[in-house]
Amino acid sequence: MKKFVLLLLMGGIVFACTKDRLVDPLDIALDKALKRIAPTGTRDYFELPESEDLAAIPQDFVNNPLTPEKVALGKMLFFETGLARDSKYDSGKGTYSCSSCHVPSAGFMPGRKQGIADGGTGFGENGEFRSQSSNYAEDELDVQGARPLSMLNTAYVTNSTWSGKFGATHVNVGTEALWGTPEDELTEINHLGYQGLESQNIEGLSLHRMRIDEYVLDTLGYRPMFDEAFPDFPEEERYGVVTTSFALSAYIRNLLPTKAPFQQWVKGNYDAMTDIQKEGGLLFFGKAGCYRCHKGAALSSVEFHALGVGDLCDVDALNTGTTDIRNFGRGGFTGESEDLFKFKVPQLYNLKDSPFYFHGSSKNTLWGVVDYFNRAEPENPRVPVSQISPFFHPLNMSIVEIQQLVAFLGDGLRDPDLQRFAPEAVLSGNCFPNNDPESQQDLGCQ
Repeated sequence: MKKFVLLLLMGGIVFACTKDRLVDPLDIALDKALKRIAPTGTRDYFELPESEDLAAIPQDFVNNPLTPEKVALGKMLFFETGLARDSKYDSGKGTYSCSSCHVPSAGFMPGRKQGIADGGTGFGENGEFRSQSSNYAEDELDVQGARPLSMLNTAYVTNSTWSGKFGATHVNVGTEALWGTPEDELTEINHLGYQGLESQNIEGLSLHRMRIDEYVLDTLGYRPMFDEAFPDFPEEERYGVVTTSFALSAYIRNLLPTKAPFQQWVKGNYDAMTDIQKEGGLLFFGKAGCYRCHKGAALSSVEFHALGVGDLCDVDALNTGTTDIRNFGRGGFTGESEDLFKFKVPQLYNLKDSPFYFHGSSKNTLWGVVDYFNRAEPENPRVPVSQISPFFHPLNMSIVEIQQLVAFLGDGLRDPDLQRFAPEAVLSGNCFPNNDPESQQDLGCQ
């Protein structure tokens, strides 16, 4: 009997060990592919830090080091519709938030082709039914001429927006003469020396008609949270746009999709991905060449490429057109001909949660995205062929291979629990992400 029990125990030990070992050919092949690509030669190059491990998250250690108090404050402010103090009309006051255009259930993107903050009404189930309020003319809406990027993995973005125009460091070193010019007054903020996220959020508060004032601090009750987050700031500087941006940026840097099957696989749980997802991963890091632009743990890069995709004006978006500066990508910021129509490489997690892709929402299925890359036929006649990225060429993938790659992108990279990053309530008690009457009804929180 003792011998039998010992054998069972030994068998359990062997089983436990083999579960963590690479024994499946697909796992072995994917492991080799990742190690071959990683500059470090190790698989953990692709591993995202846990959100609780603040020291391991990329950040501006000099100007805005992460603290739990900043993250907690930013988490509330991101969803707080009470910040909407400078709406175009009184009907819009207190009705929108940062999360109006960055919805957790939509992968921190809009649930529709174009985000609408001030001047929007309604929500639906995933933000898909938000529309123009009858109280606002089209040119009065707070909408942008390019699809809002996901907030996931923004910690890895040194220079933000599709053109990378925000941020004083990295790719914007050497562009100082462009900061604050009449053509782009918003980039004056770069002279403060912050990274892209902190810089953009300072300007974003004004751009999106939000304000921190006595009402927000004392009536809603956010002053104590500012005091906890920024004890080293003098009182006259503690409650302004800079500290608000720092708190929002700290929270956003915390948005890491670590529960995605691929992340779990990278960390040693080889059962986290299905075979078809692993086959898609092999294509991503191999034949399809996606890794050439989508790099590192975030599967993104602050590089710019022209793919010849359509613009938002091509899908009947609001308050935009063919001359919108955002259609010109990096070139719209630098003014350099070689930068025209080139857009920053976005991150790829939770793409499945919102069915609109590229800066112009020109595709609405992941199959359509992969097929576009596979065919490599530019769709936008306004983009010269000479500008198209050399990485954009036919991939010669079969239907089965497209299916495999879609499975990896759609499910292998999908964190199923992004709602953990949303608060249960905000201090105002308002509905969020929107608080207009139609949204209240949709969200069931009147």
